[in-house]
Amino acid sequence: MTAFPSTLPPGTGQKHLILLGAGQSHLDVLTQWAVRPVAGVQVSLVTPLAQYFHKGMLPGLVTGLYAPEDCVTALEPLIHNSGIRRITRHAAGIDTQTQTILLDDGSRIHYDWLSINTGLTQDRSRIEQSIPGAREFGLFVRPPEGFVSMWPRVMELPADVSRSVAVIGGDTTGIELAMAIRYCLPNSAVTLITGGNPVASHLPGAIQQRVERMLKKQNITVLIDWATGLQRGEALLGCGARLACDIPILNTGIQAPSWLVKSGLTLDDTGLVVVDACQRSTSHANVFAAGSVSTLAGDAGLGNNLAAAVSGMEPRPVLTRKQALQLLSCGRDSAIAGWHGLSVQGRLVAWWKERSDRRLAHRWPQQTAT
Repeated sequence: MTAFPSTLPPGTGQKHLILLGAGQSHLDVLTQWAVRPVAGVQVSLVTPLAQYFHKGMLPGLVTGLYAPEDCVTALEPLIHNSGIRRITRHAAGIDTQTQTILLDDGSRIHYDWLSINTGLTQDRSRIEQSIPGAREFGLFVRPPEGFVSMWPRVMELPADVSRSVAVIGGDTTGIELAMAIRYCLPNSAVTLITGGNPVASHLPGAIQQRVERMLKKQNITVLIDWATGLQRGEALLGCGARLACDIPILNTGIQAPSWLVKSGLTLDDTGLVVVDACQRSTSHANVFAAGSVSTLAGDAGLGNNLAAAVSGMEPRPVLTRKQALQLLSCGRDSAIAGWHGLSVQGRLVAWWKERSDRRLAHRWPQQTAT
């Protein structure tokens, strides 16, 4: 393997912080570092992407609330004049013993501190094994850019054509997509296949009850089952039944990057990086992980914790998603908000969510413009 050419002049004593992935947490870090860099530390962002797509805005895009350009944050304005180096490669592995990142071109780059915010992926080959026909007939949710490019083809079908849509995978994204599709295809049959778990069982009780009522109100069929195969015009179910399905939306098989398995980091049973309350790996103190790739599943606070770590100070516990305000869209005209066991719903919450989404997507370039 070849070594990645370093931009750190020999003898400078600079340490190297690698931000692996351009997730939401790392966008915050880029903004913070541009304003308050830590002396003696070179920061590199490893991602092949030129922009970040805010996955929480995908249901709004389906309903027509957002245009594709509304849902992205360009990386260049964040990096410009910040002193942060961008490496436009995919990661292929992590070696925690040598503290190096293996890139997809075979080169390696050394780190002193590492932060992982890559998000999750859909391994099409693996999904095809569990759901034969998925690659031929299914519309994959990830990467969202691929879904966005294909969705207009669905909307181009004649309005008088009867369509049956099945959303396979009942996490929050699956629930929101089912209700978004019901909004924009009011005459179609919409089914949510949960994967065998009760609908919205991963959400707090107050939100779960509202979700159940909204799905019923919108005439969305909920099947506590899983898909075992896809054929033209139908989905095969675990119970042995066949479901009429012209448009299968695959929101299942979402997992952490497979190269994490051999990294040496402690992972949980689902492949996520096990972290403490400060987003720090429980097995390697110089490695942090945030967002959906970590067991904490929190996005806020990473920038402060990285700045503390590279400065020799102790990081602080962060707010997890379960502790934070949760917003779930129910089509275009309604949304659910939940916080500490309380929940509200309605048009005002939908307006609030839209404002939050747009602010989240567009605040960084404004802050770092020169």
